[in-house]
Amino acid sequence: MRRPPLKAKVHITLKSGVLDPQGKAVEHALGGLGFKDITDVRQGKYIELTLSSKDKKKAQAEVEKMCKALLANTVIENYTVELAE
Repeated sequence: MRRPPLKAKVHITLKSGVLDPQGKAVEHALGGLGFKDITDVRQGKYIELTLSSKDKKKAQAEVEKMCKALLANTVIENYTVELAE
């Protein structure tokens, strides 16, 4: 039986303490639309990758390398990786 390809879901967010002007703009806009209960907005990125690897452990390691090399700026951003079939 053929296994479906692996999908990697990568969530990238700014580290706490890093200024998030886009998040502040969204927070302000939501307040202007009447949503008054919001106290903070942090925005981020979502990236979905389809991998040909069938080995979850190897795929996880490869996506981690991708994040460190290109997808996330690890000085100011955190990331999480979720693998699914």
